[in-house]
Amino acid sequence: MRTVRSLILAVLLFSLSAVLPAASPASAACASKTGNSADAPALAATTTVWLAGDSTMANPSASCPVGWGAEFDALFDSSVVVNNLAVAGRSIQTWLYEGNVSSTIGSDGECVLTSTTYSANWQKVLAGIKAGDYLFIQFGINDGSTTCPRHVGSARYQQLMTVMAQAAQAKGAHPVLLTAVAAITCSGSTAVKNRGFVTETTASSTATGSPLIDLQTLSVNYYNSLGLCPNDGDYTSGLVGQFFCNDHTHFEEYGAIRIAQLVAGALRAQNIALAGALL
Repeated sequence: MRTVRSLILAVLLFSLSAVLPAASPASAACASKTGNSADAPALAATTTVWLAGDSTMANPSASCPVGWGAEFDALFDSSVVVNNLAVAGRSIQTWLYEGNVSSTIGSDGECVLTSTTYSANWQKVLAGIKAGDYLFIQFGINDGSTTCPRHVGSARYQQLMTVMAQAAQAKGAHPVLLTAVAAITCSGSTAVKNRGFVTETTASSTATGSPLIDLQTLSVNYYNSLGLCPNDGDYTSGLVGQFFCNDHTHFEEYGAIRIAQLVAGALRAQNIALAGALL
């Protein structure tokens, strides 16, 4: 009797499989960036975009400033998650060695490290970055300080950026190096460049074979296209006030969104594979 029942059940199951439609690929892809429900089919691993930088990239703690990195995630489909670890006021060295860079300049002209222990943020990247991920690195604004702990010399800057890029590559991830986004500085009716460490960033890009996004040039060209110069130093009104906080450096949300879009446009223009996930 058990054999007969087994045969009948097998026939019924075969018949149902023949008439029921197969699950569509779209049904397996329906999931948000926050993850799947317990009974949903597993999705392929997402690509994480890690951001390391300063206040012009950082998530906001108030309505202004807003770093462009805070607006980057919204430009991608659900296959990408942006992990913004940029911190306001940091040079590349104080970001890497948070709390371990002293106020003393050594005989080599560099700020003395009290410890070579990496910051919690860099340790988080090293522990979590995986093959196929991206690491965007943008410093060069605070690094030009003449005093420690933020001061970073030219050779040291290039060395640290190269170390970060190579660490990502060692994990099978893809570093993307960016020159510092420009503040709004006018020479008459023309916005002009005002950031350093461009040569060092370019050299690190060449040394590691990493893509270079010249965000300083892109941002200055964009300011000129908008006619943000000349201005009388009033950052509270008009398009300049809409774009910048009440200074010449940091962004309102409006400006941050547009700088993020410039970075996304560079991904497309340079055929960087991550551009395939842009909306």
